[in-house]
Amino acid sequence: MTEKADTPPDHLSINPLSPHFDGDLLSRGVGIKFKGEKRTTVEEYCISEGWIKVQAGKARDRKGNPLLIKLSGPVEAWFEDLGDDAPVASA
Repeated sequence: MTEKADTPPDHLSINPLSPHFDGDLLSRGVGIKFKGEKRTTVEEYCISEGWIKVQAGKARDRKGNPLLIKLSGPVEAWFEDLGDDAPVASA
């Protein structure tokens, strides 16, 4: 297995309608650390641009989708199925 396959992609979303959605990768479990803190509520992230998107409470848009807010800062991602010493993708 190559190192590239052991780290998550630069941009990933859990929304199936997004062009950045990849169900196979998500099924492996992706851990996210934002500003040094592990986050479990991330809807979408981009490592190279340094942002995550999370739900803004219970607010919904006119189509019924949750409203997302974009938070800027350092992002790290790893595959949880590789265990505690998994390679981390960061900028």
